[in-house]
Amino acid sequence: MKPELEKILMKVQKPGRYTGGEWNSVVKDKHAVDVRVAFCFPDTYEVGMSHLGMKILYSLFNEKDYIWCERVFAPWVDMEEQMRRNGMELFGLESGDSIHDFDILGFTLQYELSYSNVLNMLDLAHIPLRSADRKGLSPLVVAGGPCTCNPEPLADFVDLFFLGEGEEVDLEVIDLYRAYKKEGRSKEEFLRAAAQIEGVYVPSLYTVTYNEDHTIAAVTPEPGVPATVKKRLMLDMDRSYFPEKFVVPYIEIVHDRTVGEVFRGCIRGCRFCQAGFIYRPVREKSVEVVDRQCHALCDSTGYNEISLSSLSTSDYTKIDELLDQLLSWARDEKTSVSLPSLRVDGFSNELMTKIKSVRKSGLTFAPEAGTQRLRDVINKNVQEDELMKTVNMAFSGGWNTIKLYFMIGLPTETMDDVAGIAELGQKVVNAFYSNPNKPKGRGVSVTLSASSFVPKPFTPFQWEPQDPIPLLHEKQRHLVQSVKTRKITCNYHDADTSFLEAVFARGDRRLCAVLEEAHRMGCKFDGWNDYFSLPRWMEAFEACGVDPAFYANRRRSFDEVLPWDHLDYGIRKEFLIRECQRAYADTTTPNCREACSACGAACFKGGICYEDR
Repeated sequence: MKPELEKILMKVQKPGRYTGGEWNSVVKDKHAVDVRVAFCFPDTYEVGMSHLGMKILYSLFNEKDYIWCERVFAPWVDMEEQMRRNGMELFGLESGDSIHDFDILGFTLQYELSYSNVLNMLDLAHIPLRSADRKGLSPLVVAGGPCTCNPEPLADFVDLFFLGEGEEVDLEVIDLYRAYKKEGRSKEEFLRAAAQIEGVYVPSLYTVTYNEDHTIAAVTPEPGVPATVKKRLMLDMDRSYFPEKFVVPYIEIVHDRTVGEVFRGCIRGCRFCQAGFIYRPVREKSVEVVDRQCHALCDSTGYNEISLSSLSTSDYTKIDELLDQLLSWARDEKTSVSLPSLRVDGFSNELMTKIKSVRKSGLTFAPEAGTQRLRDVINKNVQEDELMKTVNMAFSGGWNTIKLYFMIGLPTETMDDVAGIAELGQKVVNAFYSNPNKPKGRGVSVTLSASSFVPKPFTPFQWEPQDPIPLLHEKQRHLVQSVKTRKITCNYHDADTSFLEAVFARGDRRLCAVLEEAHRMGCKFDGWNDYFSLPRWMEAFEACGVDPAFYANRRRSFDEVLPWDHLDYGIRKEFLIRECQRAYADTTTPNCREACSACGAACFKGGICYEDR
């Protein structure tokens, strides 16, 4: 550990966030590698170390002898204060070196409220914020993750974006960088060459023009640059890279366990859910591969809990077979298996028996809406009787704690729909006390957790307005007032942060100036209630002459040019329009295993679009 770091660690909370040296971390000789990569997670260590994507890419890069990838997290405010006071730059955990001297800084964009931390991390490393002000080939600032489906609010700061899944395209770009670095080529030459790689978007090579009403007139590529950029994805998940080791932290993190990835994508098509569309098509791993990967990780990390990761784990076609295989050794090794993403209609007696055989915790389901009409609008395809059947099955199996996730502010929602959330919670409570096989001597606990609807790109609701903050507050109050029993706990998400999330989710390049101004005003950790300040953000919008309601609360027409229209995630715009129209007709669409809806994902020629066809 470097002396200047050791000097300040005793002055901060959780020094284990900054020491490095964890089990399975990778240390190399920096003089023996060609490319140094900083994997930058713009949030705290505890959040970033829980992220599966970081674990995959960290190990993938470090298996190459010519690459050294280090982890970098946003220092908490106490550590940042000490770093600035002592003139210490942001550093990689493995070496302690300033990332200012690295070749590539790769940010993962998991949620829009982390954007201010991206700028703050660059500033902490004394790196110019704007891409145009970084003249040399290094440090190259790149970004990937789900938010790159609309990267425009960060277009002035990031040199290139990766669209889709990174296991192949990231290495292709690193190899190109390595070659151009050896040849002494310029940053401009490199970016033009990188733009030819499928899945790579270089925003500086595209010009955005606007209409008088501030809508986009056109996005025009420079000559020789692709007019649209198509996402990359891994079609054969059994052959897709997955690490045999995870870095094991010294301190407790958010998800402190082994993670087994079972499939990518989702068959369901919930109309609000961005992940359900941008990760299409569904691609499963085989039982044998998931089992082998989970066992190897437990052996190399010492973890005694496995979490099966996907958007909807109970939709895995061989879930019962997989659980049998995992439990054949997990029981003997005192290792539990959890399924964090269960659907109401995917919960069976057999599944229940297996998941409680080692360790039993609370169950979580997501009806999303309190009335059947609104569940049909959002294409949830869950009936109330299915929910009642599932909770009764859980109560008979010994559970007495149920958590239900909902959204408020969904398109076409009324106050009756909001009250329906509390009414549905009451029906679950009543079901418990009516169940003759319920756990004896215990009461029931039902938690209703309501987040605010945020319209997102590449969903059927991408054209919809978000409810204004006062209306969201009114709906939140109405929800709380509709709860009539202490058996129900009601939580809701802060409407102010949801508003800013909506602004940046559907924003364009005019927001770059706002983001830079907000950074100058001290905005950071906007996903944390302790540090988020909407008044400060509103000052930044006003200083830049930008109306945030233009992005969050305005309904768009189907023929408007959207900021992300030049990016191709395989989902046809015509399909999204049709789904939006079906929502207003309260009409559901079958899931991908029941019938193909011609969404466009068949263009990738793999996954569920080609299985059994």
